[in-house]
Amino acid sequence: MSYYFNKTVNANFDDVIIKVTDELKKEGFGILTEIDVKETLKKKLGVDFKKYKILGACNPPFAYEALKAEDKIGTMLPCNVIVIEQAPGQVEVAAVDPFASMQAVSNPNLGKVANEVQNKLRKVIESL
Repeated sequence: MSYYFNKTVNANFDDVIIKVTDELKKEGFGILTEIDVKETLKKKLGVDFKKYKILGACNPPFAYEALKAEDKIGTMLPCNVIVIEQAPGQVEVAAVDPFASMQAVSNPNLGKVANEVQNKLRKVIESL
């Protein structure tokens, strides 16, 4: 089982960020964090890297349910969605598969939440 699902689109990187954010909102997710990996690597290591952003997406009702079922699940939150410019005009979007990552936790109450979040994130990726 893969730990993510993805799709590559022919579009402008910044436009894809906007589209992904909008699609996440439609599924009840907000962006808690946004990490510009390219900028961070340039600043911290002085290296050039491709455009790469990590969006920390959270769906509060599902996060709450997961936290009630397993209070240490916060170590796996938020759900990360990455946007990578693989070539000019070719952008890959990938989302963590929460069902795959939750299998590491021995708590059957997380399965339903993970499955619902997985379906929502898949819908976001498929909509691109």
